[in-house]
Amino acid sequence: MDTDILIIGGGLSGLALAALLDRQGRDWRLVEAQDDLGGRIASPLIAGGRFDLGPAWFWPGQPRMAALTQGLGLEVFDQYSQGDAMFQARDGSVQRHQGFGAMQGSLRVAGGMGALIAGLARDLPAQNISTGRAITALRHVDDGISATHTDGAITARQVVLALPPRVAALSIGFLPELGRPALDALRAIPTWMAGQAKIIAVYNEPHWRKAGLSGDAMSQQGPMVEIHDASVIEGGPYALFGFVGVPPDLRARHHDEVVALALAQLQAMFGPSMAEPLAIRMMDWAQVPQITTALDYVPTGQHPAYGVPVALRDLWGGALMFGSTETAHQFGGYLEGALEAAERVAAALNGGQGA
Repeated sequence: MDTDILIIGGGLSGLALAALLDRQGRDWRLVEAQDDLGGRIASPLIAGGRFDLGPAWFWPGQPRMAALTQGLGLEVFDQYSQGDAMFQARDGSVQRHQGFGAMQGSLRVAGGMGALIAGLARDLPAQNISTGRAITALRHVDDGISATHTDGAITARQVVLALPPRVAALSIGFLPELGRPALDALRAIPTWMAGQAKIIAVYNEPHWRKAGLSGDAMSQQGPMVEIHDASVIEGGPYALFGFVGVPPDLRARHHDEVVALALAQLQAMFGPSMAEPLAIRMMDWAQVPQITTALDYVPTGQHPAYGVPVALRDLWGGALMFGSTETAHQFGGYLEGALEAAERVAAALNGGQGA
């Protein structure tokens, strides 16, 4: 037996679970298929600032996120929302209107949400974490589970899948097979925001703020359908980001054209001063196979009802568990949900219920 508990997935839920188990003195290992930890969280350095290309916000009333940021010593600040918003009609005409910012009241983390990942990883034993190692098969054996990966195998008493359920269903072979009810349940769980793409444009001056604009905008024309201020906490650089409304297959074939159209859109909506950003980049999560499957290309339309379906409970005698944010009952899909899922699984591994 190589480890007592094997965590598959090094996003926020997997790392938070590892941190809980480590504090309890449990024997665990974590493997991540991508070369870097973080999962759907990405806050790369762009033009001198760290900007969120994945989730960017959490909200008051989410106690786990509040506790984690405080525990890691991270600074939290309000989403910028001062000033008017912009609206672009289908014909390209632009209107300026007053009103509350769409994300007013939401909270951001200085250094981006990637600071959560860096902080959690910093406090964990590096020898327990492997990246660039995809699990391809899980086999139930007498005393636990054997996990096959690209470099060999790991045996564990229990395995926690802290990755999107649909990715698990389509990328991992289960021996014996889980059965149709469990596989159907996995495929039916939408991966929150997985089919989305974000475009971010970075500037040395907050041109929109100087014009009395919040940076909030909605567009019926696109390619960005919803835009927000993404600037760092203070002093620049400054940025706007937008969710892309172009379908994933078209984005993949016309990446450069979509980015060029987005830059033209920023100029049309916020003025000619937006013509020369320090950098402009599109992050297309639909093209990351460790995050998104073809099942996630169709938008959900509304927030799904998440949790652990009955068909996914007590699999292989409780040796196989699920712990991504999509398995959280109250805050499923959100960063808070990733922490909620980690708490639930940690309790179950200690003899509690609800795995």
